[in-house]
Amino acid sequence: MVWLKGEEDLALIREGAEILGRAHAEVAKIIKPGVTTEALDKAAEAYILDHAALPSFKGYNGFKHTLCISPNEQVVHGIPGKYELKEGDVVSIDCGVFYKGYHSDCAYTYGVGELDKKVADLLEYTRQSLYLGIEQAVAGRRIGDIGFAIQSFVEAKGYSVVRELVGHGVGKNLHEEPEVPNYGKRGKGALLKKGMVLAIEPMINLGKRNVVQERDGWTIRTADKLPSAHFEHTVVVLEERAEILTTHKYIEEVLYK
Repeated sequence: MVWLKGEEDLALIREGAEILGRAHAEVAKIIKPGVTTEALDKAAEAYILDHAALPSFKGYNGFKHTLCISPNEQVVHGIPGKYELKEGDVVSIDCGVFYKGYHSDCAYTYGVGELDKKVADLLEYTRQSLYLGIEQAVAGRRIGDIGFAIQSFVEAKGYSVVRELVGHGVGKNLHEEPEVPNYGKRGKGALLKKGMVLAIEPMINLGKRNVVQERDGWTIRTADKLPSAHFEHTVVVLEERAEILTTHKYIEEVLYK
């Protein structure tokens, strides 16, 4: 069942999303070679708790951390720990905030220092594909229109789309209906209606689309061990456009100041 959100719901999601965006920026401030993924996790958690919110991921199905941190060939759901970032790494940071009864969900993939051009391009084109997908999140269109926009763009660049993991509805629960694949056919899938709140999150691989789960029961990585990128926004479907409820603005203020 898909729950359509009204303006009161959306106002609270926006408030939580502001905290989420600024928590991401706290992480962006300290990403550099030598920093552990555990340190990044602690920085985000401290900010969220200091602002009367809770980390959405911590405790979810037994997950013990605030962030999913996924370096290099890890696609999503990586577990923070003692790993130290290195020059040339890419690292996906995924975070959710629970505030006043509502979740918001947002991810960003960083380059650590100088990147190989083909890897830098992967990040940029994955980021662009997110916004192409969001452009399709308009009332009257279909879920497949979102996936088609993402898939057709990145596959034309020579990349592949992860199939086993998808975006999702979000609201009072972290994961709600409908599922939002990053692949699909125009005009197919669930009808998009005003008030649907969706987490759109392309997960794009430099190599083949196949993934495997690590023995930790969480981490998903590429089967060929080539890098992957992941960007995400929480958006609301409106009549003529989608409104992006989360923000990368504070991250980019840090990165490009």
